[in-house]
Amino acid sequence: MNTRYTTKPPPWVTRLGVGGLLPFCIGAASIWLLAPEWRGWASLALVGYGATIASFLGAINWGLAMRDPTASSTTLYVWGVLPSLLAWMALLVTPVGGLVILTLVLWACYGMDRKTYASYRLQNWLPLRLRLTVVASLSCLAGAAGLIR
Repeated sequence: MNTRYTTKPPPWVTRLGVGGLLPFCIGAASIWLLAPEWRGWASLALVGYGATIASFLGAINWGLAMRDPTASSTTLYVWGVLPSLLAWMALLVTPVGGLVILTLVLWACYGMDRKTYASYRLQNWLPLRLRLTVVASLSCLAGAAGLIR
């Protein structure tokens, strides 16, 4: 396996990850700050973006499995599809329910990454993944709280 993946993420990758949090933070803040007639739009934007990110996180597992075709990677392929399916369900329920589902999916993805990354020598990426998961999930919960206030 290539050793370049054993290092921490480069600073520019960290910046991209943090930039990817902007729609989560803006979406949650918009639910709290916009006039009531705009909250539906803000919640749709937040749930939609959360579903997109959940699908992205699942797809990472397909990428890992494809890099190692000799390994028994059935679990990675199956898991890789589940976040997308759960994210789709989040789009079909109420915004509050969708944001709660997405919070759980984000943490499930992180939990799977904790189990998987070490075998691909990517464990040094976990601190970044944790920080991104914390902010994204708190944004989803803040958005849900803003909708039920």
